[in-house]
Amino acid sequence: MTGSAPECVALAEGLRETRALTGLSLAALAERTAYSKSSWERYLNGKKPVPRQAVEALCAMAGEPAGRLLALWELADTEWSGRARHTRPSAEPPPTSAPTSLPMSALVPAAAVGAPGVHRRVRRQGLFIAGVGVVAVAMLAAQSLRSHSAAGSPASPALDPIPGCQGKACDGKDPSPMACGLPGRVDSLGPPHPTSTDARVEIRYSQVCAAAWGRIWHSKVGDAIEVSAPGARSHRVVVRNAADTGVYRFTPMIGGPNRTDLRLCFIPAGGTDRECFDS
Repeated sequence: MTGSAPECVALAEGLRETRALTGLSLAALAERTAYSKSSWERYLNGKKPVPRQAVEALCAMAGEPAGRLLALWELADTEWSGRARHTRPSAEPPPTSAPTSLPMSALVPAAAVGAPGVHRRVRRQGLFIAGVGVVAVAMLAAQSLRSHSAAGSPASPALDPIPGCQGKACDGKDPSPMACGLPGRVDSLGPPHPTSTDARVEIRYSQVCAAAWGRIWHSKVGDAIEVSAPGARSHRVVVRNAADTGVYRFTPMIGGPNRTDLRLCFIPAGGTDRECFDS
């Protein structure tokens, strides 16, 4: 099992907790990200190394800061890549002579020796100090590994999904499976626009994919948005069921538009009036 190391187990547990906050099924995660349903199942159960971008995307969908999970990812990544095995210090040879042990009286005040509970307190203090040492070693190891990678040592294989399209080739395609909407690859063109029904809409643009699309949330069943650009075919998405109202919904992409000539229109359920916003 890929995730049998403690670092990998901790990451998988954190991913499952964060996924629970999203309220999304595995199928819904696959629909909204560049990773399949089976991949998410393996990531969440520690069966397969998880890409850093998948961790960031999951945190974004949950509305949670990514710092804690990314710190766990750093440590887990050293296990997946095998770098941890090459950076752990080798075991020290056994001492040639028995070390001199200190009496209990040297560790605690003389008045406390023999007092009820003193041995338990000393043991707890020792375990606490040992635990702090383990955490410090883990942090130093992660820092050392980053330094070695920066100096030219072999790094772990790139796990980033390559964008599935660019420019006109993206026209009419879903931004999620094309890996165009991952964190760091997409911008919102202006602030979210409130509508008359309290739905929120915005125009999204990916420089990497050279494509734009619309996004809607806080919607109602039957709401729709449509994105358009001069000389390009417009694309629409309709909120079809109650499950759609609790998540982001995206239009298909318009490939290769000028990001300043985009228009997004909101069409409320059962209505014909449009509320339109320009980029």
